[in-house]
Order: sequence, then structure tokens, then C-alpha cells
Amino acid sequence: MKVDIQYIITMYKHHTTRIFKKAFLLPLLLFASISCDVQSAKKADAQPDIWAKAEQIIENVKTPVFKDTLFNVTKFGAIADGITKNTEAFNKAITACSASGGGTVLVPEGVYVTGPIHLQSNVNLYISKGAEVLFSKDTLDYLPMVHTSYEGVELMNYSPLIYAKGAKNIGVTGEGTLNGQADTTNWWPWCGANRYGHLEGMPDQKDEHNLPTLRIMNEDNTPISERKFGPGHQLRPLFFETLECENVIVKGVTFTNAPFWVIHPLKSNNIIVDGVTVNSHGPNNDGCDPEYCKNVVIQNCIFNTGDDCIAIKSGRNNDGRRVNIPSENIVVQNCTMKDGHGGVVIGSEISAGVRNVFVRKCTMDSPELERAIRIKTNTLRGGFVENVYVKDLTVGQVKEAVLKVNTYYGIYANQSGEYIPTIKNINLENVTVKNGGKYGLLIKGREQAPVTNITLKNVTIDNAENASSIENADSITYINTYINKTLMK
Repeated sequence: MKVDIQYIITMYKHHTTRIFKKAFLLPLLLFASISCDVQSAKKADAQPDIWAKAEQIIENVKTPVFKDTLFNVTKFGAIADGITKNTEAFNKAITACSASGGGTVLVPEGVYVTGPIHLQSNVNLYISKGAEVLFSKDTLDYLPMVHTSYEGVELMNYSPLIYAKGAKNIGVTGEGTLNGQADTTNWWPWCGANRYGHLEGMPDQKDEHNLPTLRIMNEDNTPISERKFGPGHQLRPLFFETLECENVIVKGVTFTNAPFWVIHPLKSNNIIVDGVTVNSHGPNNDGCDPEYCKNVVIQNCIFNTGDDCIAIKSGRNNDGRRVNIPSENIVVQNCTMKDGHGGVVIGSEISAGVRNVFVRKCTMDSPELERAIRIKTNTLRGGFVENVYVKDLTVGQVKEAVLKVNTYYGIYANQSGEYIPTIKNINLENVTVKNGGKYGLLIKGREQAPVTNITLKNVTIDNAENASSIENADSITYINTYINKTLMK
């Protein structure tokens, strides 16, 4: 019922007796107040449920459907003896499958050695239970070079172990294992760290002809076709990369011993990563890194990694600004994060921005897990992060922080520039943490652009050494939130 306050005031002015004023005005004002409260409550109830957006993303990401046609790799000459290289047999089966209109390329039980596998449209590569695919340790097997990326910068480099470019409707599914065979004798030493097999005098990725040259090419807008690395260089290949692909599913398989990032959808749309196990502790062994991607669902997965479990990215520095495709509409749910630098991370390659990220019903717990939720950038990367929603998160322990937002991130030197990042609307709800590490909240914004609109609702963090360390952050709202049993205000 609408109440006309002006009518009440007019009636009040037309009657002058004190008795009438008390008898007429007070009940009506009380009624008006109650009516306004009811209308405000109805208005609040009418606000859209933000998690309906997550449901809409899930509904919009359709599972690829493949023809009921089977192509067994053994029929194309593959031998499961753990010795014979089956690169040609695998790729013949994939080509035949795609040429016939699609279907499933079956890898039956056994151990298969192969070089890179290049997927084509309408092909589902199915790794059977009891099957293990061992990727060759010979770097020359990953030639010729292909259009790929390294730490957010596009280039020509060794082929990813599994690769697709411009394909539609593709899958890697099954219950078997994909073993990159990277270790301290191959691939890993190129990172330059002693613990990964690098010895003094050996070349590594930080040498002048590697990353420094690629960084200059990035800033100079060198055409990708001229950014040639590969032989004579030490930039490791990705494990599984889809470049400019649509409708991709990765389901059920196990990835282990990756040279570099594990699952990397790049400039791809409509991605499902479901029930996957990543058990890989090498250098930069991120579990899943969607970059320049839209409509992504990562669910029911186990991540036990040498770097970030999930890292959402959008290009590094000039490359990100050139491509200018934000990563957006990403749902992470029902996942388990064990070891890793961060559970769900945004950045640091983030120059095109990230928005609309939903994380729910995940468990994170390991003495080697450094942060639960992390956002990292700097003024060379710039970019933006907005609309991040985390709900129903259970954390056993983390080393450093439950939520870390850092706009001064930088492993290498000279990580400052003119691109001020903006970070806003970060929400944590129904989060419980047994051992909060050094900080419950660790936020380092910038004076020119503070981190804004952080909300913690029904969050409980126990056993943190410090409740928080916050610099340049505005509008932090605590609702029923306790850190070390203290109600935050």
C-alpha cells in the first residue's frame, strides 16, 4: 500500500487542536513508517541473487557432443609397449576422425609414448582407465614451432604436448593418465632453479636470448611470426593448450609431470574442466590458467601443484593491452586445492582485465598452500579485477594469507610503469579457516587507486598470526566476521 505523506501533512495543518493532532497524526505516521519499512524490505528481497549469474554461466556453457564413431589408435599403428613412439599413429587417428565428421579417438589400456598430440574439430581424445600416455623427452619432437604463449606473451615456440588451434567441439576425457615426463633431467632445469635440476653454467629462461628478448618483442609490438624461439632457447612448452577454440571439455583424466602450465585455454570460449586431477609439482606447474577466455566452468577437480592451482589471466603488459580480451564469466566449484602458491588466483598476467568470477563449495588445505584467494598485479601489468564472489569455502590451513590482494607484485626487477590497476567488488561469504597463516587479510592497494568494496560476510578465520595488514583499501565491510575470535568492525 502506498502512503501519501504530503496528504497527512495537509490534513494536519487543517486541524489545529492538540487532541486531533495526537489522535490523527501519530497513528498515521506510525502506519507510514511501517509501510515504508515493508516496501524497503520488499525492495531488498527483489534484488537479484548474484549467484543466479553463476547458474546462468553454467547453463550457457554447453557440453560438447561427439558422434558415436570410434577410432582406436592401435588400428592406426600405435603400440602400447612404453618404448615405441606413436606420434604418427595418434595424429593419423585424429585426422581420420575429424575428416569423417568427428567422434572419439580411443587410447586403450597400456603405456604409449608419443610426441605432441594436435587435436582437430569434433574430436574427443579418450584416455581409457589403465592407459598412460608418456610424452617424449626429446625436445626436437616438439617441432616445428607453433603459435603459442609464454607467461602471457604470444610467440612461436615448441608445441604444447597437447595442442589445438582454431578448433571447435574438442575433448580430452577418460580415466587414464597424461604424463609429461618432465623432471630434473629435462625441461625443468630451464627454469633456472637448483632444486629443479639447474646447475651453474647451464642456460635458463632468464638468459638474455630468452625472456628478456621476448619482453622487448612484446613492448615493441614485434609480429608474433617473428618472435621465434624453440631450438637454442629455453622456454618450456605448455602441457595442454587450446588457442582460439570453442566448446572444449577436459574431463576425468590425470595430468602429471608438466614442463610448464598444465591446462591453458587461450582466447577460447565455452570451456569445461570437470573431474580432472592435476598432480604436478614442477616449476610454474599451474593447474588451470584460462587466459582471454569467456564462459569457463572448472568443477570437481583436484589440484596438487607446484604453483597456483587455478590462475585466471589476461595477457602480460603490452600483449594484454593489444589483445584486449578480458577473461570473464568463470565459475569454480566443488574443487579441492592442496599444494600450490594460491588456491584461486587472478593474475599476474592480467593486463586486459578479469571480471565476474564465482568460486563456491571448494576445499583448500595444505601446509604448502600459501594463499586461498589471491589477486596480483602491478603498474606494468595494470588491468582491472571486478566482481569476484567466493562462497562456502572451507580452508584447513594456508601459509601466508586467506585473502591477498597485491598491486605491487613482481618477481623480476623493474616491475613498475604507468598503468595503475583497479580492483573492486571482492566478496567472501561463508568462509571458515582453521589456520589462517600470517594474515587473515593482506591487502596492498595504491594511493592513486585504492582497492574498493571488499565485503566479508559470515567469515571465520582462526589462528592467524595477524588479523590483517591493509594499505590503501576503502569500503571494507565486515558482516558477522571473526578473526581470531574477535568480531571485525
